[in-house]
Amino acid sequence: MFREIRRRRQALPIEAAEEMLIRGMTGVLAVLGDGDYPYAVPLNYVYHESAIFFHCARTGHKIDAIRGHGKVSFCVVDKDRTVPELFASDYRSAIAFGRAQEVDDDDEKLHAMRLLNEKYAPGLREEGEREIGKDWKALCVIRIDVEHLSGKEAAESVKGRA
Repeated sequence: MFREIRRRRQALPIEAAEEMLIRGMTGVLAVLGDGDYPYAVPLNYVYHESAIFFHCARTGHKIDAIRGHGKVSFCVVDKDRTVPELFASDYRSAIAFGRAQEVDDDDEKLHAMRLLNEKYAPGLREEGEREIGKDWKALCVIRIDVEHLSGKEAAESVKGRA
């Protein structure tokens, strides 16, 4: 169902793609938006046990799109430098495809929020707990169950000269 990377020599092992998702701080979520136009939005996230979690408002373009059509893609760029003399880029990126849905289970929702807090505010556990509790009723957590993941990097000829 999912396409193979066309330039297979540039494909990374799945573990490298997962490492990018773990390490990355901002990813770009792409959904089927209004009028069937693609809608891509950068966001903070956490990757845990083959799932991507993020939080959002209970209303808006992103959540409407997910509720209407849960198939999404999610991209993280790990490295991006131009190599002018080669008219090329030295890059590494990962892209995940999966199905997004709202997390209804309070225990899973709390676990996801704690993972996000640990990633983006390390050492501020108590403060994070207060923040999570303060906005709990308005909080919407989304889980993307990753169905396909791939990673890609620049060709050897570029990497060696970048």
